[in-house]
Amino acid sequence: QVQLIESGGGLVQTGESLRLSCAASGRTFSTHVMGWFRQAPGKEREFVAAIRWSEGSTYYAASVKGRFTISRDNAKNAVYLQMNSLKPEDTAIYYCAVKRGGIAVRNGYDDWGQGTQVTVSS
Repeated sequence: QVQLIESGGGLVQTGESLRLSCAASGRTFSTHVMGWFRQAPGKEREFVAAIRWSEGSTYYAASVKGRFTISRDNAKNAVYLQMNSLKPEDTAIYYCAVKRGGIAVRNGYDDWGQGTQVTVSS
């Protein structure tokens, strides 16, 4: 199992930026894909972005493409989500997750963090 701790959430205004961090510990050698998901009040959790741990290929939801950037630091076992041009509809709890195998990057994750709140005011 991989333990994940997110940080970096907060309250910002429309158009501002935030950088989320996720530190992984435990069985990190089994990491295949790391992803970010979010869940807004009254809505289902949705995919935001993912990165393949070995080669660094990235994937984004259409709603954040061009505004968010996912990156990783293999040495630190960490993944980041740079969020620019934030909008009120980006308000949600953001979760980091690890997937240990499989081709799909938008589902099938094995371990999850506790989440960090992002609130964007208009």
